Amino acid sequence: MLITEAFAQTANGAAQTSDPTLMSFLPMIGILVIFYFLLIRPQTKRAKEQKEMQSGLQKGDEIVISGGELGRVVSAGDSYITMEIATGVEIIVLKSSVQTLLPKGTLKSVETGKSNRALKNSRQKAGESRQDEPEDNVTETSEVESSSAPSKQDSEKN
Repeated sequence: MLITEAFAQTANGAAQTSDPTLMSFLPMIGILVIFYFLLIRPQTKRAKEQKEMQSGLQKGDEIVISGGELGRVVSAGDSYITMEIATGVEIIVLKSSVQTLLPKGTLKSVETGKSNRALKNSRQKAGESRQDEPEDNVTETSEVESSSAPSKQDSEKN
């Protein structure tokens, strides 16, 4: 009795299922359209803009390469450019490694992260007077002397 019921159910199920129609593929088509407009199209647009930027590089442009180095283009060829990263220091890099084209004058305004001591030394070499410097060292020294003085007196008493 159980076997006949199972055969009867499969026979009805097979009869009700028909060939796949357009309605069954509609959700998959919708997902593909969404992927195209949200992922594929913007990515190809960005790649096209990047390629145009790399092909349009010329002498004097300020750039950032994929390694993070900032520099100025000295000369540009078909697939390589010569980039000056410091005064008198030039390197040859692939055009494809250029990530960003910076606005003119950006390299002069970039903070280099030099320490205050290095900045003070460069000011002294430039001929500026030492009076412009803050006198933080004097207060630090006097604080150290005053804090060490009681300990010397304490050690003499013992």
